[in-house]
Amino acid sequence: MFRQPPQKPVSKYKINEQIKSPEVRVIDDQGENLGLLKTVEAISLAKEKGIDLVEIAVTPKETVARIIDFGKFLYQQEKAAKKQKEKQSKNVLKGIRLRLMIQPHDMQTKARQAEKFLLEGHNVQVDTFLTGRQRGRIMEAEKKIQEFISYIGIQTKILQQRRGPRGPQVIISKS
Repeated sequence: MFRQPPQKPVSKYKINEQIKSPEVRVIDDQGENLGLLKTVEAISLAKEKGIDLVEIAVTPKETVARIIDFGKFLYQQEKAAKKQKEKQSKNVLKGIRLRLMIQPHDMQTKARQAEKFLLEGHNVQVDTFLTGRQRGRIMEAEKKIQEFISYIGIQTKILQQRRGPRGPQVIISKS
């Protein structure tokens, strides 16, 4: 067996001489549109300023390139991607399980935790976990869920209510 040499990570952005388009629409480092220039002219303009010409977008009509330091550009892209990822993972579904024989104090403790999740902006899935003969007592389990929701100190709304394989499930959010 032969081991392959490690491959260099391929950048999805082309810089300077890697740009093959004959003409590019150039945006300078202040964000101003310099118009359509020949690629050679744009590269020489970037070299005069001591920074790179980075290909940003390629369309069938034209290629858009920006005069910017490539390291700075990559940093900005990483920062924007991280910010986008944070926005995306904001609304997470948190789960709380209740048993049919849960005591009131335990239910209050779980309700405080659910309230904390709701105040953070998450949705909360409340499951009742029924085993054996308890599966015949679905109405009592639904009452337990309603009792649990009443223990939560903030106003909530029910997004989804269904009967799962282990008992009733409710997804609630802050209203």
